[in-house]
Amino acid sequence: MPDPDASPAGKIYESQFAEPAERLEAYADLSAIVKQLRRDCPWDREQTHESVKHLLIEEAYEVVAAIDHGDWDELAEELGDVLLHVLFHAVIAEEGGRFTLADVIEAETDKLVRRHPHVFGDAATGDADAVAASWEEIKQREKNGEAEEASVLDGVPAQLPALLRAQRVQEKAAGVGFEFPDRDEAWDKVQEELGEFREAVADDRSPERRQDEFGDLLFALVNYARYTDVTPENALRETTDRFTRRFQDVESRLSGQGTSIDEADLAELRRLWRDAKTREE
Repeated sequence: MPDPDASPAGKIYESQFAEPAERLEAYADLSAIVKQLRRDCPWDREQTHESVKHLLIEEAYEVVAAIDHGDWDELAEELGDVLLHVLFHAVIAEEGGRFTLADVIEAETDKLVRRHPHVFGDAATGDADAVAASWEEIKQREKNGEAEEASVLDGVPAQLPALLRAQRVQEKAAGVGFEFPDRDEAWDKVQEELGEFREAVADDRSPERRQDEFGDLLFALVNYARYTDVTPENALRETTDRFTRRFQDVESRLSGQGTSIDEADLAELRRLWRDAKTREE
């Protein structure tokens, strides 16, 4: 009797994970609509990779916002917008004879299979940390095959938000063993950098020197966060969101009293802030 979970002929994945025909048709419809927009819509027709690249970044942030809000309808919509931009760039590239969406999908499929030998090969399955380390090792081998002097840090976009970029750089360095042996030493580095920053401020060093020392402090804090399973980018975003909510609560309370925030004294602002914090908690 045939195994219902066996891989389809010529496929590496199990049959239960194959997309049903109606979903493939939905994708085909979206792809066709994008191509028709490129032909018939004056705005879409004029766009280039460069003219819309910033919009992809914006859409990615809107995906993150939907996840933060726990709004799954919004998340589905925002993921659709990201998919639209993927298709749009692929269609532009196809028009220029560079590559097609099929090339994009095939390259990503090959990469996923290569980097998961514990799923699609004979490698032993380790824990999540071992899988992540294996991913980086395979990725580095791939890059070494492309260039004689490939860096472990290649592939971290310079355009990433600073905290996220610092985290990714540190993770890649840690993947080849370049990190503190434990979080206590990582914390010692935070204290060292804090002392150097305070000294730079106390001695009235140049703005450039103070900025350098503050950057070192932030970098050390990001590194320590890795040892505590905290994602600095998420942590700071959530803290900023909390500050914004509480500050706006203070503004609202003062407005209800017929007072603007710049008219209130500091003692009153602090009292209202504590109230806002208590209500939120």
